[in-house]
Parts: sequence; structure tokens; C-alpha cells
Amino acid sequence: MSSQSLNARITVPQIRARKGGVPIVSLTCYHAHTAKLLDHHVDIMLVGDSLGMVMHGMETTLGVTVELMILHAQAVMRGSSRALVVVDMPFGSYEESPEIAFRNAARTMKETGCSAVKLEGGARMAPTIRYLTQRGIPVMAHIGMTPQMVQVMGGFKTQGRAAEEWPAIEADAKAIAEAGAFAVVLEAMAEPLAAKITKDIPIPTIGIGASPACDGQILVMEDMLGLNPTPPRFVRQYAQLGPDIEAAVKTYAADVRDRHFPGRENVYTMKAGSAGG
Repeated sequence: MSSQSLNARITVPQIRARKGGVPIVSLTCYHAHTAKLLDHHVDIMLVGDSLGMVMHGMETTLGVTVELMILHAQAVMRGSSRALVVVDMPFGSYEESPEIAFRNAARTMKETGCSAVKLEGGARMAPTIRYLTQRGIPVMAHIGMTPQMVQVMGGFKTQGRAAEEWPAIEADAKAIAEAGAFAVVLEAMAEPLAAKITKDIPIPTIGIGASPACDGQILVMEDMLGLNPTPPRFVRQYAQLGPDIEAAVKTYAADVRDRHFPGRENVYTMKAGSAGG
């Protein structure tokens, strides 16, 4: 990657400097052609391990591998030139030790050209975040409802709806900020708690089912485009592409069966003066 193309992208320090400023716009992205469409409208494209569920039909994110993340991240990098690209570290790739986390994160950055990685967990992951950032790997943190802990949590459950839950979550936010994370995703979190954390920590918060007071917002692109028939409550759908796609396929199928497609405008004619076989 040339220095010119590197400098064209939004940088980690620029995102960190957006604390309290113009809200940061983020979406997930998993392939090149949608990356091209998103690139000039969002600040951050997250290659999320949600691709396991969205793209590959998995029930949770737990089956996603480093190799799968790298494959999709490479596609997103090919399709983008402006947005900051962050890649999720999948379950099992960073929890065992800071050294293993570094090895997998460094591989991800080397093989994709992405600008940062994201990992889930608060205070328990603070030593790993510190280890990575001190060695040149920018880290976005993720607290609240953490999908990789779905088995421990007993499902995808909103966090912080009981006052007694607040101190531990606030401690998580403080720990990851002090460890060097440049931003943090707050997922499925009671609104007053997300607003308080946003006020209390010095790094940008990116909300998903959290608070309008967050320093930015993120959604799964397929959810907001209406490709998921049962999106989470916190999703606002800005299009209904699912029904539109099905209607288009239904019309195409009918045209093929009725021999209305291809038409004359969709086939190639012979060159003038050439004889057909």
C-alpha cells in the first residue's frame, strides 16, 4: 500500500479525536462491492464476526475463524479507500494470552492491510489491550452484550437494566480506556448507563442498541437494509431490500419459464455477412 493511499484513509487518531464531536458513522461490511458503496458515507467499516451469522448461516459467531475474517477483510479493503477498516478478532483467537492475541492480530493486519482490530471484553481483557497497543496494534474494545459470551450469558441479553449491574460495566469501560483502546462499542446496554459511560470515559463510544448520546453509532448493514426478517429491537430499517430481492427473483423466474428472458436485447447477433451454422 502506497503512502498516498494510506494517508487517504481516516486514521485511528482522527477517530479518537472525534470524542464529543460530530457523531461517528459506522456499519458492518463483509464484501468488496458493498464496501465501495459505503466508503464515502461512513467513517468506520467493521468487518464483524457477525458475518458468521449474516453471510454463512451460523447460529452464533462462535464458529468464525481467523482465516474467515481475513478473507472477508481482504475483500472489504479492496472495495474501499477512505473509511477506517476494523476487523473483529474471532472467538478463541485472543483470550488465551496477550502473546497469542498479538500473533493473530498481527497476522490479520499484515494479510489484510486493515487499520485496527476489535475484541470483546472489559477489565479482563485490559492487559491484552495494553499489550497490543504498546506493540503497534490499535484496538477497538467491545463491552455490554458481547456475542462471543452468548453461552455464558444465556442468550443475547440487554446489559445494565438493573442498577446493581452498573458498577461492573462502568469498571469495564474505565479499564479498557486506561489500557489504550481508541474507541469502544457499547452493545445492547440500558440507555442511561450508555450515556453515563460516554460522559465518563475519554475515548469515543460507538453505540449499538445503547444511547443517542454515544459518540457514534453502528448497525449490521444487512439489518438496516431489511435483509433480516427479524432484526433486533434497536435496529431502524432504512430499506426493505429483502422483499424487493425476492420479488425481483420471482419475476425473473417467471420470465425464464415463460421464455420472456432472454429477449432480443439480451443476446448477441451475427456479424454482417457471416453465415450462421
